[in-house]
Amino acid sequence: MTQSKPTIAVVYHSGYGHTQKQAEAVAEGVTAGGAQVLLLPVTEAEAQIEALNAADAIIFGSPTYMGSVSGPFKTWMDGTSKVWGKWNGKLAAGFTNSASQSGDKLNSLVQLSIFAAQHGMVWVSLGLMPGNNNSKGSVNDINRLGSFLGAMAQSNADEGPEKGPIASDLDTAKHLGKRVATVTAQFVAGKRELVDA
Repeated sequence: MTQSKPTIAVVYHSGYGHTQKQAEAVAEGVTAGGAQVLLLPVTEAEAQIEALNAADAIIFGSPTYMGSVSGPFKTWMDGTSKVWGKWNGKLAAGFTNSASQSGDKLNSLVQLSIFAAQHGMVWVSLGLMPGNNNSKGSVNDINRLGSFLGAMAQSNADEGPEKGPIASDLDTAKHLGKRVATVTAQFVAGKRELVDA
């Protein structure tokens, strides 16, 4: 019997287009990992709540503004209390972008992982060693910002999305999407075996 591909939703907010570019790279990685992807701007997520409830995994993405996820993303997060319990057991992951090298992006990823935990979800980390952390490294290294919890990107505040995030940050985002697709396929197959046992 042929099993259907897992479905992974990518829900994101992008104020200036940089995080949208990162979200698109995550979605590209999901597809490369063999899963179906549902790419949703946060403005469409509430209307697509049944699709989110049916997805096998959800990857959350937001720019980091003032050390936290953006206001529109947080408003959507708060509204998901209406579906509390429906995402229990799903996989989750996250990504963020800011203008500064640090920009307190880790706080946004922590916020997203706690949000996922409150929904009973299982968090998938980036699964990469840090790049650009020795004399042989460069900004062209994958995971150049050295994150473990999720994918980070940096985009200059005075330049549009055609200039950033840079290629290595987009490759990091693709890696996250592909990793979540791979882990989700294993997770779904394991659940099927338990049901069939």
